[in-house]
Amino acid sequence: MRAGAIDRRNLLKASGAIVVAFAVRGFAAQGAVAAERGKRQPLAPDQLDSFVAIDRDGRCTVFFGKVDVGQGVQVAIAQIVAEELDLPLSAVDVIMGDTAFTLDQGGASGSYAISNAGRTLRFAAAEARRVLVERAAAALETFESLVETGDGKAWVRGSPERALTYGELIGEGYFETPLTWNGQMGNRLDARGKAVPKSPDQYKVVGTSPPREDIRENVFGDQAYVTDVRVPGMLHARVIRPPVVGSVPLAINPQSIARFNGARAIHERGIVAVFAEREWDAIRASRVLEVQWSEAPPPFPDPEQLYDYLDSAPTERSGDEESVGDFDAVVAAGERVVEARYEWPFQSHASMAAACAVADVKDASATVWTGTQKPHAVRTGVAKLLGLPDTNVRAIWVRGPGSYGRNDAGDAALEAAFLSRVVGRPVRLQYTRAQGTGWDPKGPASIHRCRGLLSSDGWVLGLSLLSRGFSRMDVAPTEADPRDTLVGQLLGKGSNSQAAFAIPDEPYEPAAKRFSWETVAPLVKTGSSLRTGHLRDPVGLQINFASESFWDEMAYAASADPVAFRLRHLKDPRAITVLQETARLFGWKPRVAGNPDDSGETVKGQGIAVCSRGDTLCATAVEIELNRRTGRIRPVRWAIAHDCGLVINPAGLKLVIEGNIIQATSRSLYEEVSFNRSNVTSVDWMSYPIADVTDMPDRIDIALINRPEHPPGGAGEPAGRPVPAALANALFDAAGIRLRRAPLTPARVKAALEASDEAQANAA
Repeated sequence: MRAGAIDRRNLLKASGAIVVAFAVRGFAAQGAVAAERGKRQPLAPDQLDSFVAIDRDGRCTVFFGKVDVGQGVQVAIAQIVAEELDLPLSAVDVIMGDTAFTLDQGGASGSYAISNAGRTLRFAAAEARRVLVERAAAALETFESLVETGDGKAWVRGSPERALTYGELIGEGYFETPLTWNGQMGNRLDARGKAVPKSPDQYKVVGTSPPREDIRENVFGDQAYVTDVRVPGMLHARVIRPPVVGSVPLAINPQSIARFNGARAIHERGIVAVFAEREWDAIRASRVLEVQWSEAPPPFPDPEQLYDYLDSAPTERSGDEESVGDFDAVVAAGERVVEARYEWPFQSHASMAAACAVADVKDASATVWTGTQKPHAVRTGVAKLLGLPDTNVRAIWVRGPGSYGRNDAGDAALEAAFLSRVVGRPVRLQYTRAQGTGWDPKGPASIHRCRGLLSSDGWVLGLSLLSRGFSRMDVAPTEADPRDTLVGQLLGKGSNSQAAFAIPDEPYEPAAKRFSWETVAPLVKTGSSLRTGHLRDPVGLQINFASESFWDEMAYAASADPVAFRLRHLKDPRAITVLQETARLFGWKPRVAGNPDDSGETVKGQGIAVCSRGDTLCATAVEIELNRRTGRIRPVRWAIAHDCGLVINPAGLKLVIEGNIIQATSRSLYEEVSFNRSNVTSVDWMSYPIADVTDMPDRIDIALINRPEHPPGGAGEPAGRPVPAALANALFDAAGIRLRRAPLTPARVKAALEASDEAQANAA
């Protein structure tokens, strides 16, 4: 072993001396397994023991290299494993996102928890059962084909009295069974044994809806979060950000906080922070610390000119385009042309609370407690930032206040580790609300130019869509490189910005189409409060807002009902099914949209949109009430048909779908980052409003289209994708106004209504 290195067993022994002042479901199993798991170094993706363990009492522990950020995936993972091992669900524990126990399966990312990580664990559990059957056959002196399993036991067919428990079969040992690994880590990790998993017709646990324990914990306030972590000797820290993006701290006055007992301040390159034994002292000191900042020219454009800026700024990169048919020939044919441009703002993750992290950095090791979606990336990022081997860093995932993309959690984890090294003590770093909303990576602003060519009988002959915006990867989806974090950039590590956007993923099949994207350079290269990165369903909402709004606009131009017009251009049976089922479930009233009833202050409208994301398809319909006096839109009811292949947990899936719709409603109707020439000004719930309980629908009707013949696809993001367009289409139906800029705020809707009324009066 190289000098200074810490093996896995000793790291676990050392970390056992740290007292964490709370309990998290699964930590008991984590502690029980630690003594045994700590003997095995290192974790290896080609070994069954890295994924599944059976203890002497017959309980199963699953080592899940992703995390659950509120959608209940750990229950579905337990169901998958229990199914293959013929165990009761109550006998399965899931350890998530602790780098000492789990392999890197990509963290919460890309709606891959079930489709990718779940697949690997299904094969691992099936292989574990195969090995247990093999051992039972040897112990019972019979053929493997005669061994049956159930309730954590194995016996000879016809002789259940000759049963051995899984605990007896595993004893004090391990599976010691190799797997065939595809050589990839993260989301693409795939490992399989010799066993063939069960067929869906054999399922008893998969397809049921066991309750989620974390729901009870949330309701009764028993859930522990990363903000609750306390370790001995810990200091509380607060950081101070520049008033103008690009400004750097030149000096601090430590005497300005001398009145706060034990408070101290540090200034390290672009980082200014205060520390105190008591959190309240750290908060007060951070508010009054005198900092001398450098002069910096305001770096941002006039916010009123944002979309003009996107139009005129030099192209950073043009993305690969997707072309079908001869689009240029269709254009030359001179058929009827429909054109529109759609606009989408910067948006914040706006997690329920700002990020928090606790870090304990020693000379040769570090332990970090983090609420990030990607703890393995935090391990790598901290190691790079501090110059440590990955093996000397342990990242422990503890539930955070929400994330759904690359929010500020990774920034907090690396910054806490840096501050812990500076002061030589454990540090708990809590960002403020203004920092969480103002300085988190933002979903990118973008514009989308659509052009459709229609035949005289209402067919789409050609369709083009060009998306142009800030990159969705100005900072990467993970914190594995300090250059992708605020602390790394403020410490002078530079930028790792990459130019990336996306094209529509839609099921329609016009005769010719051309999809492409372009990015413009970030407004500031490093240390920006308008850094852009992944926000739930990265750039999917804004692209679908454009494409599905435009399909409605083409339907209107063709004097066609929006559902019938879409069905005309669909061939995929699954896409046709979700659209037809949504229309049936909703009670869709076929008609040409945009013929409003102006008889009252409140009018209603219906809208629909279709979504394809990877191997998941859905269609969403909404009925809205529009108050013409205030401009407020309220979704009254939603209907959605959702096809993500095999359904593991129907009740859990419905909750995920509902959550998607609610969050996307908030982003569609309210959420927009405000900024001035110097900095972001969205710093609280007043300046960055979100949907509240008065915006909730009366009902959300969901039809789950279960396809056992299809592997389970992702469900964490698709259902939110069609929400913005469905709302915009319903607004057009209700009031005859087409809003092409999101969000559909009351002020924006009211202005459009007034402009429409004025135009009608002038025409009369």
